Amino acid sequence: MRLLNLSLLILFPVAWFAPMLRAAMLPVFGMDEISVLTGLQSLWGADPALALLVTFLAVFAPYAKTLGLSLLHFGLMSPKLLPVLQFLGKLAMADVFLIALYVVIARGAGWVTVETAWGLWLFTGCVLTSVLISLRTEGRLHAS
Repeated sequence: MRLLNLSLLILFPVAWFAPMLRAAMLPVFGMDEISVLTGLQSLWGADPALALLVTFLAVFAPYAKTLGLSLLHFGLMSPKLLPVLQFLGKLAMADVFLIALYVVIARGAGWVTVETAWGLWLFTGCVLTSVLISLRTEGRLHAS
């Protein structure tokens, strides 16, 4: 479980750069690939407050939780801080919901073509793996 959690410290940044969506205004035009980071760049120009929120949810919350779990697994942090890590995990899932909501809205518009890409699956897998590691860590701490 330690190694799996440590692997997330590498996989999360890969997922941030990976293409999550391909979008085009009309089906006849080429598709632009959108990653977490390119989406954040666009948001910073359009709505800095929303960009700050999404940056926290998509980048800082999952990474801070993963670091915290690593510190916990190696005995460098008190188990009393596990509820804080669980809260960070809930916040990290909020961004996956937001992305799914954007895909549904964009597809409903009719003049926008949106396809999911492998990065969305990687990012979702990282978040879900982090949730499962957190649940197993909590179960082990309560059992001992």
